Amino acid sequence: MTTHGQAHNHHDHAEHHHHSGFSGHSHAPNSLKALAAVLILTATVFFAELIAGLISGSLALLADAMHMLSDSTGLIIALVAMFIGRRAPTDRATYGFKRVEVLAAMTNALVVSAVAVWIVMEAIMRLGSDTEIQTGLMLIVAVIGFLTNGVSALVLMRHQDGNINMRGALLHVLSDMLGSVAVIIAGLIIRYTGWMPADTIASIAIAAIILPRALSLLRDALNILLERVPDGADTDEVERVLRTIPGVEDIHDLHIWSIDGREVLATCHIVVDADSEHLFSCGVLDRAEAELTKLGITHSTIQLEGSEHSDHETVC
Repeated sequence: MTTHGQAHNHHDHAEHHHHSGFSGHSHAPNSLKALAAVLILTATVFFAELIAGLISGSLALLADAMHMLSDSTGLIIALVAMFIGRRAPTDRATYGFKRVEVLAAMTNALVVSAVAVWIVMEAIMRLGSDTEIQTGLMLIVAVIGFLTNGVSALVLMRHQDGNINMRGALLHVLSDMLGSVAVIIAGLIIRYTGWMPADTIASIAIAAIILPRALSLLRDALNILLERVPDGADTDEVERVLRTIPGVEDIHDLHIWSIDGREVLATCHIVVDADSEHLFSCGVLDRAEAELTKLGITHSTIQLEGSEHSDHETVC
């Protein structure tokens, strides 16, 4: 049996791209600075909305402030995760620490979902109540929140690079922007018509904006943690392409997954005719690696084996 590692003896693969994805330094320092800047802006708006919400009596503004609180917490988690995720692999963590960022994204999604549920519960409890709302203060703070979140969103969008952790941070900011819009609309309606239920409706609208995006992020994070085949990768297509390589008799134990939601990895066993020269050359290995790279799989581990080896192996 010839494994991927043994094939290196036949051909110099020492500088191959396979290990480039696990250097532990995939995130530029600029991304850290961007996240830190957004955290400062978000925390500032949270305190402004909290104080203004308590003074004005606006549930929509308080709901947006609580969302800002979850954002601040989520951004702190994302910032810490990015620091940890940039650490180099170790003997005990051979893949590095990129999964920490996926865990952070999942935590963010859970926190935002919980906030959305809280907003709906508060809105339901307020139905039928006659709460006086100071729309002037409500509108001023909501506009400031909207503009601040707009700046934060632009900063994060420039530093996404397919990072699910940064996507989680952007989710917070974008949903806050929409929340600010809902508060502004409610404030204008109350100011010019006196219709108080607009504040409660705006609160529920904020929750409706937040929840689907949070659940989508949660689903993506869980798919990565469960090591499911990433979107855009097709196991049937990968197997079909590998079977077209001269000398290949069969493919089994094909697994495709991602560590961080960006880089796609694959492992597989390729069965080659034991009497064929292909088994003892790097021709099959090099061709297989090249074909996988064309399909967007940047890191692969391939085991070459003779057909007689199948009798001694338990297939996953």
